[in-house]
Amino acid sequence: MPLLRQLEFAFRSTGILPVEQPGVSPGESMIEPADRMPADPTAGTAVLLRVARQLLCSLGAVRIARELRVEWNARLKTAAGRADYRQQLISLNPRLFEHPAEIDRTLRHELAHFLAQFRAGRHRIAPHGAEWRQACRDLGIDGEKRCHTLPFITRTYAARFIYRCPSCRKDFPRVRRVRRAVACLACCRQHNGGGFDPRFRLKLVSTSL
Repeated sequence: MPLLRQLEFAFRSTGILPVEQPGVSPGESMIEPADRMPADPTAGTAVLLRVARQLLCSLGAVRIARELRVEWNARLKTAAGRADYRQQLISLNPRLFEHPAEIDRTLRHELAHFLAQFRAGRHRIAPHGAEWRQACRDLGIDGEKRCHTLPFITRTYAARFIYRCPSCRKDFPRVRRVRRAVACLACCRQHNGGGFDPRFRLKLVSTSL
């Protein structure tokens, strides 16, 4: 099945388009017929982006809806999707085309990260904490799990860098070197209301290259 037809099928079968749009009745799909959709497979990104922006706008997150970008990223191997709030970018694994019914859920899963952080403002929140779970409920995926169960190739990488919080002394193993300022979330929550505090910035204590 061509990718765009498969994408259209996924959207229609999972009800990814519940948000009303001017000139479209609530029960009418906003996906264009397959024979009118562009032949370029990457054009399916435009459909995803339109849907994602409509979902965010329906929940009051208009500002980030305008800035949002969506892409298919073949470099994703084990993750179904990834949300980068700083870059205003949602990346989806092209292998989702093998599981078309999961496109809807994965898009909303990643959108929940955006919505949760938008609501939290400058406060740091846990990636899959209470704020994210509430956003999932608002996006229609109540009970969403933090990790998918799709049969993607799983690779295990040894942690080469060990970072430590100078306050609680907890270790944070990382596969890659941390390139930006990262602090211990637990300590920031306890002593600074969840905001970034340089006193708890993680320190590199061990490497194995």
